[in-house]
Amino acid sequence: MKITDIKTYGFWLGFRNVCLVKVETDQGIYGWGESGLSGREQAVIGAIEHFKHFLIGQEALNINALWQEMYRSQYFEGGRVLAAAISAIDIALHDVCGKYLNVPVYQLLGGKQRQRIPLFVTSTLDFGDEFIEHVAQLKEQGWQAIRATTGEHGCTDKTEVFDARKSIAKAATWLSKAREVLGNETVLGIDYHHRLTVAETASFCQRMPTGTLDFIEEPIRDQSLVSYQNLRTLVDVPFAIGEEFSSKWDFAPYVDSALTNFARIDICNAGGFSEAMKIAAMCETRYIDMMPHNPLSPICTAASVHYCAALANLSWLEIAPYDGDLDMYDEIFSHRPKVSSNTFEVSNRPGLGIDVNESAIPKDAFKFWEPPRLIKPDGSYTNW
Repeated sequence: MKITDIKTYGFWLGFRNVCLVKVETDQGIYGWGESGLSGREQAVIGAIEHFKHFLIGQEALNINALWQEMYRSQYFEGGRVLAAAISAIDIALHDVCGKYLNVPVYQLLGGKQRQRIPLFVTSTLDFGDEFIEHVAQLKEQGWQAIRATTGEHGCTDKTEVFDARKSIAKAATWLSKAREVLGNETVLGIDYHHRLTVAETASFCQRMPTGTLDFIEEPIRDQSLVSYQNLRTLVDVPFAIGEEFSSKWDFAPYVDSALTNFARIDICNAGGFSEAMKIAAMCETRYIDMMPHNPLSPICTAASVHYCAALANLSWLEIAPYDGDLDMYDEIFSHRPKVSSNTFEVSNRPGLGIDVNESAIPKDAFKFWEPPRLIKPDGSYTNW
Protein backbone atom coordinates (compact mmCIF):
# COMPACT_ATOMS: atom_id res chain seq x y z
CA MET A 1 0.00 0.00 0.00
CA LYS A 2 1.76 3.12 -1.29
CA ILE A 3 1.39 6.72 -0.21
CA THR A 4 -0.11 8.71 -3.08
CA ASP A 5 -0.63 12.14 -1.53
CA ILE A 6 -0.27 14.14 1.67
CA LYS A 7 -2.65 17.07 2.12
CA THR A 8 -2.53 19.81 4.74
CA TYR A 9 -5.36 21.93 6.07
CA GLY A 10 -4.61 24.98 8.19
CA PHE A 11 -7.75 26.86 9.23
CA TRP A 12 -9.34 28.77 12.09
CA LEU A 13 -11.60 26.65 14.26
CA GLY A 14 -13.29 28.05 17.35
CA PHE A 15 -10.48 29.76 19.23
CA ARG A 16 -7.31 28.95 17.25
CA ASN A 17 -5.93 27.65 13.98
CA VAL A 18 -5.69 23.89 13.59
CA CYS A 19 -3.28 22.10 11.27
CA LEU A 20 -4.67 18.80 9.97
CA VAL A 21 -2.83 16.35 7.73
CA LYS A 22 -4.36 13.70 5.47
CA VAL A 23 -2.28 10.82 4.11
CA GLU A 24 -3.83 9.07 1.09
CA THR A 25 -2.89 5.67 -0.36
CA ASP A 26 -3.32 3.74 -3.60
CA GLN A 27 -5.85 1.41 -1.93
CA GLY A 28 -8.23 4.25 -1.15
CA ILE A 29 -7.43 4.10 2.57
CA TYR A 30 -6.54 7.42 4.16
CA GLY A 31 -5.53 8.62 7.60
CA TRP A 32 -5.74 11.84 9.59
CA GLY A 33 -3.16 13.46 11.83
CA GLU A 34 -2.60 16.83 13.47
CA SER A 35 0.29 19.14 14.26
CA GLY A 36 0.41 20.88 17.61
CA LEU A 37 2.72 23.83 16.92
CA SER A 38 0.05 26.45 17.56
CA GLY A 39 0.76 29.88 16.13
CA ARG A 40 3.32 28.60 13.62
CA GLU A 41 1.17 26.32 11.47
CA GLN A 42 2.47 27.67 8.17
CA ALA A 43 6.00 26.62 9.13
CA VAL A 44 4.76 23.07 9.75
CA ILE A 45 2.87 23.03 6.45
CA GLY A 46 6.10 24.01 4.70
CA ALA A 47 8.01 21.20 6.43
CA ILE A 48 5.35 18.69 5.39
CA GLU A 49 5.75 19.81 1.78
CA HIS A 50 9.43 18.87 2.03
CA PHE A 51 8.60 15.47 3.54
CA LYS A 52 5.88 14.88 0.96
CA HIS A 53 8.47 15.15 -1.80
CA PHE A 54 10.09 11.82 -0.81
CA LEU A 55 7.22 10.10 1.02
CA ILE A 56 4.94 9.74 -1.98
CA GLY A 57 5.39 6.27 -3.47
CA GLN A 58 6.67 4.74 -0.24
CA GLU A 59 5.07 1.87 1.68
CA ALA A 60 2.53 3.37 4.08
CA LEU A 61 2.77 0.53 6.59
CA ASN A 62 6.49 0.97 7.23
CA ILE A 63 5.74 3.57 9.86
CA ASN A 64 8.89 3.31 11.95
CA ALA A 65 11.16 3.37 8.91
CA LEU A 66 9.38 6.44 7.56
CA TRP A 67 9.69 8.12 10.95
CA GLN A 68 13.45 7.53 10.95
CA GLU A 69 13.80 8.80 7.39
CA MET A 70 11.86 11.96 8.16
CA TYR A 71 13.87 12.58 11.30
CA ARG A 72 17.32 11.78 9.88
CA SER A 73 16.93 12.96 6.29
CA GLN A 74 18.41 16.39 6.91
CA TYR A 75 21.60 17.62 8.50
CA PHE A 76 19.68 19.83 10.93
CA GLU A 77 17.56 17.09 12.44
CA GLY A 78 14.95 17.51 15.13
CA GLY A 79 13.50 20.76 16.41
CA ARG A 80 9.92 21.72 17.16
CA VAL A 81 8.81 22.53 13.60
CA LEU A 82 10.08 19.29 12.07
CA ALA A 83 8.87 17.26 15.05
CA ALA A 84 5.38 18.72 14.75
CA ALA A 85 5.31 17.83 11.05
CA ILE A 86 6.56 14.29 11.73
CA SER A 87 3.98 13.93 14.51
CA ALA A 88 1.06 14.73 12.22
CA ILE A 89 2.23 12.34 9.51
CA ASP A 90 3.00 9.56 12.01
CA ILE A 91 -0.48 9.83 13.57
CA ALA A 92 -2.06 9.73 10.10
CA LEU A 93 -0.02 6.65 9.15
CA HIS A 94 -1.22 4.86 12.27
CA ASP A 95 -4.77 5.77 11.30
CA VAL A 96 -4.10 4.25 7.85
CA CYS A 97 -2.61 1.09 9.33
CA GLY A 98 -5.49 0.61 11.76
CA LYS A 99 -8.04 0.95 8.97
CA TYR A 100 -6.05 -1.42 6.74
CA LEU A 101 -5.97 -4.10 9.45
CA ASN A 102 -9.51 -3.22 10.60
CA VAL A 103 -8.40 -2.60 14.20
CA PRO A 104 -8.33 0.45 16.46
CA VAL A 105 -5.00 2.24 16.77
CA TYR A 106 -4.67 1.20 20.41
CA GLN A 107 -4.46 -2.39 19.16
CA LEU A 108 -1.36 -1.45 17.14
CA LEU A 109 0.16 -0.16 20.40
CA GLY A 110 -0.34 -3.43 22.29
CA GLY A 111 -4.02 -3.27 23.17
CA LYS A 112 -5.99 -1.19 25.61
CA GLN A 113 -5.41 -1.28 29.34
CA ARG A 114 -8.54 0.66 30.29
CA GLN A 115 -12.05 1.19 28.92
CA ARG A 116 -12.25 4.85 29.87
CA ILE A 117 -9.63 7.60 30.00
CA PRO A 118 -9.47 9.65 33.23
CA LEU A 119 -9.38 13.39 32.65
CA PHE A 120 -8.34 16.51 34.49
CA VAL A 121 -10.44 19.64 34.13
CA THR A 122 -9.24 23.25 34.16
CA SER A 123 -10.75 26.36 35.68
CA THR A 124 -9.63 29.38 33.66
CA LEU A 125 -11.28 31.88 35.98
CA ASP A 126 -9.18 34.57 37.58
CA PHE A 127 -8.54 34.01 41.27
CA GLY A 128 -11.33 35.24 43.52
CA ASP A 129 -14.67 34.13 44.97
CA GLU A 130 -15.94 32.97 41.56
CA PHE A 131 -12.91 30.70 41.21
CA ILE A 132 -13.62 29.09 44.59
CA GLU A 133 -17.26 28.59 43.64
CA HIS A 134 -16.22 27.07 40.33
CA VAL A 135 -13.80 24.50 41.77
CA ALA A 136 -16.43 23.57 44.36
CA GLN A 137 -18.92 23.00 41.53
CA LEU A 138 -16.37 20.89 39.64
CA LYS A 139 -15.91 18.73 42.72
CA GLU A 140 -19.67 18.33 43.04
CA GLN A 141 -19.77 17.27 39.38
CA GLY A 142 -17.40 14.44 40.21
CA TRP A 143 -14.11 15.82 38.90
CA GLN A 144 -11.24 14.29 40.84
CA ALA A 145 -8.38 16.30 39.30
CA ILE A 146 -8.64 20.08 38.86
CA ARG A 147 -6.10 22.52 37.43
CA ALA A 148 -6.01 26.27 37.85
CA THR A 149 -4.45 28.82 35.50
CA THR A 150 -2.96 32.23 36.19
CA GLY A 151 -5.66 34.26 34.46
CA GLU A 152 -3.56 35.39 31.48
CA HIS A 153 -4.43 32.60 29.00
CA GLY A 154 -6.78 34.63 26.83
CA CYS A 155 -6.42 33.97 23.10
CA THR A 156 -5.95 37.58 22.09
CA ASP A 157 -3.06 39.32 20.39
CA LYS A 158 -2.89 42.29 22.72
CA THR A 159 -0.12 43.22 25.12
CA GLU A 160 -0.79 42.49 28.78
CA VAL A 161 1.20 43.26 31.90
CA PHE A 162 2.28 40.26 33.97
CA ASP A 163 3.56 41.20 37.42
CA ALA A 164 5.01 37.97 38.81
CA ARG A 165 5.11 39.11 42.41
CA LYS A 166 1.45 40.15 42.41
CA SER A 167 0.52 36.97 40.56
CA ILE A 168 2.16 34.55 42.99
CA ALA A 169 0.79 36.43 46.00
CA LYS A 170 -2.74 36.26 44.65
CA ALA A 171 -2.47 32.67 43.43
CA ALA A 172 -1.06 31.40 46.74
CA THR A 173 -3.88 33.02 48.69
CA TRP A 174 -6.70 31.61 46.58
CA LEU A 175 -5.20 28.18 45.99
CA SER A 176 -4.89 27.77 49.76
CA LYS A 177 -8.59 28.62 50.05
CA ALA A 178 -9.39 26.21 47.21
CA ARG A 179 -7.64 23.39 49.06
CA GLU A 180 -9.79 24.08 52.14
CA VAL A 181 -12.93 23.84 50.01
CA LEU A 182 -11.84 20.75 48.08
CA GLY A 183 -10.48 18.76 50.99
CA ASN A 184 -7.61 16.33 50.63
CA GLU A 185 -9.00 13.81 48.14
CA THR A 186 -9.27 16.10 45.10
CA VAL A 187 -6.13 16.68 43.05
CA LEU A 188 -5.29 20.38 42.72
CA GLY A 189 -2.61 21.85 40.48
CA ILE A 190 -1.72 25.03 38.61
CA ASP A 191 -0.24 25.75 35.19
CA TYR A 192 2.16 28.69 35.38
CA HIS A 193 2.95 28.49 31.65
CA HIS A 194 6.71 28.97 32.24
CA ARG A 195 6.23 32.57 33.39
CA LEU A 196 8.28 32.45 36.59
CA THR A 197 11.92 32.39 37.59
CA VAL A 198 13.41 29.85 39.98
CA ALA A 199 13.25 32.35 42.85
CA GLU A 200 9.65 33.33 42.07
CA THR A 201 8.54 29.70 41.89
CA ALA A 202 10.18 28.90 45.22
CA SER A 203 8.61 31.97 46.81
CA PHE A 204 5.20 30.99 45.42
CA CYS A 205 5.31 27.41 46.72
CA GLN A 206 6.63 28.49 50.11
CA ARG A 207 3.66 30.84 50.56
CA MET A 208 1.24 27.88 50.79
CA PRO A 209 0.84 25.15 53.39
CA THR A 210 2.50 21.87 52.44
CA GLY A 211 0.06 19.70 50.53
CA THR A 212 -1.86 22.59 48.96
CA LEU A 213 -0.74 21.65 45.45
CA ASP A 214 -0.45 18.18 43.93
CA PHE A 215 1.52 19.59 41.00
CA ILE A 216 2.84 22.78 39.48
CA GLU A 217 2.98 22.71 35.71
CA GLU A 218 5.78 24.33 33.68
CA PRO A 219 6.73 27.02 36.23
CA ILE A 220 9.93 27.88 34.29
CA ARG A 221 11.25 27.24 30.77
CA ASP A 222 12.69 23.79 30.18
CA GLN A 223 15.94 24.74 28.42
CA SER A 224 17.98 24.70 31.63
CA LEU A 225 18.09 21.36 33.42
CA VAL A 226 20.26 22.79 36.20
CA SER A 227 17.61 25.44 36.91
CA TYR A 228 15.01 22.74 37.52
CA GLN A 229 17.52 20.86 39.67
CA ASN A 230 18.02 24.04 41.69
CA LEU A 231 14.26 24.50 41.95
CA ARG A 232 13.80 20.94 43.18
CA THR A 233 16.02 21.68 46.20
CA LEU A 234 13.80 24.64 47.09
CA VAL A 235 10.26 23.24 46.76
CA ASP A 236 8.47 19.98 47.55
CA VAL A 237 5.64 20.29 45.01
CA PRO A 238 5.63 17.68 42.20
CA PHE A 239 6.52 19.04 38.74
CA ALA A 240 4.44 18.50 35.59
CA ILE A 241 6.96 19.06 32.77
CA GLY A 242 7.15 18.09 29.11
CA GLU A 243 4.68 20.17 27.12
CA GLU A 244 7.58 21.93 25.39
CA PHE A 245 9.50 18.74 24.54
CA SER A 246 9.59 17.40 20.99
CA SER A 247 11.48 14.10 21.30
CA LYS A 248 12.68 11.34 23.61
CA TRP A 249 16.02 13.14 23.71
CA ASP A 250 14.33 16.21 25.16
CA PHE A 251 12.59 14.09 27.78
CA ALA A 252 15.60 11.92 28.64
CA PRO A 253 17.49 14.19 31.10
CA TYR A 254 14.27 15.07 32.91
CA VAL A 255 13.27 11.41 33.12
CA ASP A 256 16.71 10.09 34.07
CA SER A 257 16.95 12.63 36.89
CA ALA A 258 13.27 12.11 37.81
CA LEU A 259 12.75 15.89 37.70
CA THR A 260 9.42 15.51 35.97
CA ASN A 261 6.83 13.79 38.13
CA PHE A 262 4.05 14.03 35.57
CA ALA A 263 5.12 13.89 31.91
CA ARG A 264 3.14 16.50 29.96
CA ILE A 265 3.69 14.96 26.55
CA ASP A 266 1.96 16.35 23.46
CA ILE A 267 1.54 13.55 20.92
CA CYS A 268 1.09 16.12 18.13
CA ASN A 269 4.45 17.74 18.90
CA ALA A 270 6.59 14.92 20.28
CA GLY A 271 6.82 12.64 17.25
CA GLY A 272 3.40 11.02 17.09
CA PHE A 273 2.65 7.51 18.34
CA SER A 274 6.04 6.11 17.35
CA GLU A 275 7.99 8.46 19.59
CA ALA A 276 5.36 8.91 22.29
CA MET A 277 5.30 5.20 23.14
CA LYS A 278 9.09 5.23 23.62
CA ILE A 279 8.82 8.26 25.88
CA ALA A 280 6.14 6.54 27.97
CA ALA A 281 8.38 3.49 28.33
CA MET A 282 11.26 5.72 29.49
CA CYS A 283 9.00 7.34 32.05
CA GLU A 284 7.75 3.99 33.30
CA THR A 285 11.30 3.03 34.28
CA ARG A 286 11.28 5.96 36.74
CA TYR A 287 7.68 5.50 37.94
CA ILE A 288 6.60 8.68 36.15
CA ASP A 289 3.00 8.85 34.94
CA MET A 290 1.98 10.40 31.64
CA MET A 291 -0.25 13.47 31.75
CA PRO A 292 -0.78 14.29 28.05
CA HIS A 293 -1.31 17.79 26.70
CA ASN A 294 -4.53 17.99 24.65
CA PRO A 295 -5.50 21.53 23.61
CA LEU A 296 -6.14 21.05 19.88
CA SER A 297 -8.86 19.65 17.60
CA PRO A 298 -10.75 16.34 18.03
CA ILE A 299 -8.03 14.64 15.93
CA CYS A 300 -5.53 15.33 18.72
CA THR A 301 -8.07 14.16 21.27
CA ALA A 302 -8.77 10.92 19.40
CA ALA A 303 -5.05 10.19 19.05
CA SER A 304 -4.48 10.98 22.73
CA VAL A 305 -7.32 8.66 23.78
CA HIS A 306 -5.77 5.72 21.89
CA TYR A 307 -2.36 6.57 23.34
CA CYS A 308 -3.72 6.73 26.88
CA ALA A 309 -5.64 3.51 26.42
CA ALA A 310 -2.42 1.61 25.68
CA LEU A 311 -0.36 3.00 28.57
CA ALA A 312 0.29 1.41 31.93
CA ASN A 313 1.63 4.66 33.43
CA LEU A 314 -1.20 7.17 33.00
CA SER A 315 -2.44 9.82 35.40
CA TRP A 316 -4.96 11.95 33.48
CA LEU A 317 -5.53 13.33 30.00
CA GLU A 318 -6.18 17.04 29.58
CA ILE A 319 -9.59 18.18 28.43
CA ALA A 320 -9.52 21.56 26.72
CA PRO A 321 -11.35 24.22 28.76
CA TYR A 322 -10.91 27.08 26.35
CA ASP A 323 -13.61 29.45 25.20
CA GLY A 324 -14.63 29.81 21.58
CA ASP A 325 -17.30 28.94 19.06
CA LEU A 326 -17.18 25.15 18.67
CA ASP A 327 -20.35 24.87 16.59
CA MET A 328 -18.31 23.70 13.60
CA TYR A 329 -16.91 20.68 15.42
CA ASP A 330 -19.77 18.31 14.64
CA GLU A 331 -20.02 19.62 11.09
CA ILE A 332 -16.35 18.90 10.38
CA PHE A 333 -15.63 15.87 12.60
CA SER A 334 -17.66 12.68 12.76
CA HIS A 335 -17.42 10.23 15.67
CA ARG A 336 -15.33 12.70 17.68
CA PRO A 337 -14.62 11.82 21.33
CA LYS A 338 -17.06 13.36 23.77
CA VAL A 339 -16.89 13.54 27.54
CA SER A 340 -19.08 11.05 29.39
CA SER A 341 -19.01 10.68 33.18
CA ASN A 342 -15.91 12.92 33.27
CA THR A 343 -14.00 10.49 31.04
CA PHE A 344 -13.47 9.66 27.38
CA GLU A 345 -14.68 6.23 26.31
CA VAL A 346 -12.17 4.37 24.14
CA SER A 347 -13.50 3.94 20.59
CA ASN A 348 -13.39 0.49 19.01
CA ARG A 349 -13.74 1.83 15.48
CA PRO A 350 -10.84 1.05 13.10
CA GLY A 351 -7.94 3.49 13.06
CA LEU A 352 -8.44 6.61 15.16
CA GLY A 353 -12.19 6.12 14.91
CA ILE A 354 -12.75 9.71 13.76
CA ASP A 355 -13.21 11.19 10.31
CA VAL A 356 -13.12 14.66 8.74
CA ASN A 357 -15.65 16.14 6.34
CA GLU A 358 -13.27 17.94 3.99
CA SER A 359 -16.07 19.74 2.20
CA ALA A 360 -17.01 21.42 5.49
CA ILE A 361 -13.53 22.82 6.10
CA PRO A 362 -13.73 26.58 5.56
CA LYS A 363 -11.86 27.78 2.50
CA ASP A 364 -9.16 30.42 3.01
CA ALA A 365 -9.96 30.42 6.72
CA PHE A 366 -6.43 30.57 8.10
CA LYS A 367 -5.84 33.50 10.43
CA PHE A 368 -2.46 34.79 11.42
CA TRP A 369 -2.78 34.84 15.18
CA GLU A 370 -0.31 35.71 17.88
CA PRO A 371 -0.53 34.86 21.59
CA PRO A 372 -0.77 37.78 23.99
CA ARG A 373 2.50 39.63 24.44
CA LEU A 374 3.18 39.60 28.17
CA ILE A 375 5.37 42.37 29.52
CA LYS A 376 6.78 42.98 32.99
CA PRO A 377 5.81 46.15 34.86
CA ASP A 378 9.01 47.78 33.53
CA GLY A 379 7.90 47.18 29.93
CA SER A 380 10.28 44.31 29.06
CA TYR A 381 8.96 41.12 27.48
CA THR A 382 8.38 37.93 29.45
CA ASN A 383 7.07 34.46 28.55
CA TRP A 384 3.48 33.87 27.54
